[in-house]
Amino acid sequence: MGMKHKRKALKLLNILDQPIRFNPFVFSRMFFLWMILGVIGGVIAGIYIIALESLIHIYSSIDGVWVVLVMALSGLAAGLIIHFIGDPGEIQLIVNNIRFRKGKLDPKNNPSMILSSLLCVGSGGSLGPEAPLVQVTGSTGTWLGKQFRLKGEELRSMSIAGMASGFTALFGAPLGGSLFALEILHHKHVVEYYKAIIPAFVASCFSYVIFALIIHLGLGPIWNLPNYNMQGMFDFGLAVLLGLAGTALGWIFIYLTKGMKSIFKRLSYPIYINTFIGGILLGVIAYFLPITRYFGHHKINELLNTEFTLPALLIVLIFKLLAIVITVTSGWRGGFIIPLFFIGAALGIVLHTIFPQLDLSLAVISCMAAINACVTRTPLSTTILLSTLTGFSYFIPIMFASLTGYFFAPRLPFISAQSE
Repeated sequence: MGMKHKRKALKLLNILDQPIRFNPFVFSRMFFLWMILGVIGGVIAGIYIIALESLIHIYSSIDGVWVVLVMALSGLAAGLIIHFIGDPGEIQLIVNNIRFRKGKLDPKNNPSMILSSLLCVGSGGSLGPEAPLVQVTGSTGTWLGKQFRLKGEELRSMSIAGMASGFTALFGAPLGGSLFALEILHHKHVVEYYKAIIPAFVASCFSYVIFALIIHLGLGPIWNLPNYNMQGMFDFGLAVLLGLAGTALGWIFIYLTKGMKSIFKRLSYPIYINTFIGGILLGVIAYFLPITRYFGHHKINELLNTEFTLPALLIVLIFKLLAIVITVTSGWRGGFIIPLFFIGAALGIVLHTIFPQLDLSLAVISCMAAINACVTRTPLSTTILLSTLTGFSYFIPIMFASLTGYFFAPRLPFISAQSE
């Protein structure tokens, strides 16, 4: 019986390994591989998010001083997983593997990434699930490509398409997710591997559909900005000025992160000690400022819909920024895109509070776009993602702010692999 199944699998492999004959259309066997990868990516993302939401539901019921203990122990557990099972690395490792290892992303550390990130994100760390999803689905693309004996650019495109499928599932933006997977590989003002855009787009579309069937997260705008009515050409200038403010915050984030990383490196503690210390610090911040806990997916609406005084807004902004820096540098695993959007939104509200004549939506979205483009060097995908996530229908102000963040970013990038 086992031999019969093996023969059928081998026959299917040989069929898919050959060009599709008598096909009058543009699509080929590669289309079906991208489609399969998208379906797998959507399933992986759906299962991951369901598990994460369950953990968040459990952890969020714990409040008061117990938050400090819970986050400290979660950090310790995540660090022990990384120490004993394997270090899954960070986003710069993914970028290096795509560029210098022919696009091969190793899936062997996926169990460590999944378990540690679930603990870190689920317990309240200021990092989101996008990075774990990108790594797991990207390495799945590598694995699937190897099964069908792909090499060279075809294999690299499968890895990039897998990355795009994971990112798209969470944000519900197939085009934005596709472009992000390419732009994050940025090198000296050049978006490389643009030939992978169609594989990434196809995989993203199928991942989006499957993910939507499993869980409705990502369907429609998730952040409710007030209606914005463009006043004229001066709004583009305002977007640039607001973008400069968001870029300045991006500089602060980048250099704070690098400074904190050097401190942890000099301490030379094992990873589980660093994650334990990080958990204590994050727990203390979350105890005094509950809005800073978690990665900000739902907190951005809370920020927009609650009337804060200016001092309260500044405190939230400063300590959320510190929480993200601590989370990133102490070894906690997760992604920083949504947390960056949160502090960008907080900065926009601060500026609107100081200058009430500024349109709130324009201030918020310009600061969100600029800080993300400054830190990640992804102006195109940032523009599309924010338009999708907020329902903000005016592309041009977002684009101006994104390009401001991109071109005024520090020469020393946050993702060190982007400078090679």
